[in-house]
Amino acid sequence: MTDVRSADPAVAEPPPPGAGPEAGRTGRGAGLRAGADAVLPAVGILVALAAWWLIARLELVHPFALPPPGDVFSAFVDKPAQMLEHTWDTTLEILTGFALSVAAGVLIGLSLASSRTVERMFTPLLVAVNAVPKITLGPLLVVALGWGQKPILTMVFLLCFFPIVLSTATGLTTTPADLAELVRSWNASRWQAFRKVRFPAALPQIFVGLKVAMPLAAIGAVIGEFQAGESGLGYVITQYAGIGDAATAWAAIMLVALVSILLYSALLLIERFALPWVRETTSSR
Repeated sequence: MTDVRSADPAVAEPPPPGAGPEAGRTGRGAGLRAGADAVLPAVGILVALAAWWLIARLELVHPFALPPPGDVFSAFVDKPAQMLEHTWDTTLEILTGFALSVAAGVLIGLSLASSRTVERMFTPLLVAVNAVPKITLGPLLVVALGWGQKPILTMVFLLCFFPIVLSTATGLTTTPADLAELVRSWNASRWQAFRKVRFPAALPQIFVGLKVAMPLAAIGAVIGEFQAGESGLGYVITQYAGIGDAATAWAAIMLVALVSILLYSALLLIERFALPWVRETTSSR
């Protein structure tokens, strides 16, 4: 009688990491997301321009208040060197005021987070300063600081610093409980806990404040130039609107918007490279 033995089924080896249909789908998904990140903002801008053109074409708004996009573009083309020079002046004011706000805001936030007494003493004062409409301070800043850069940078600072203070203090006082327990188990000093755990854990929250403050810096620079500017896009807006050249004034407004978008996008890139673990440890939409 023949001895029939069943052969062991062959066991397939698992595919190496990164090879297989799942990896392919992941790569295609990442490529589609990258393409969408590049295309969708452009589509949004085109939709806004189309709506703008339609409103101007139908004269739903007076042409002086909202000239057609073609007229605005022509106004920029007629004087590009002048417009770019004023754009550069405004950009420098935005960056300088924003840098001052970051330095002071982070230090004030550290002080509030380090002491309950300091927090209780000065939080109401900070809230009161933030609640004052900043445009009302413009004439007073001109009287106190004169014309030029000082009142403009002060206006940028006043608009920017509060979100940075708030986000810094919030981030430093909301360290995850497991990380705080780990630090205590190591018997780490306060400086070691701050440098290794508390400050890195607070960085995502701090960047939230920075992203809120960056557009406010552009608003502050333009408001300051309205009041005390001798150059810059805010100065262009007031000068050309005053003589009835709405197209040039709107060209300056569009340049302010463009500068804000570029600076905000640069801040997003800095956040992505400085905090790579945030995207890896949080869910994406």
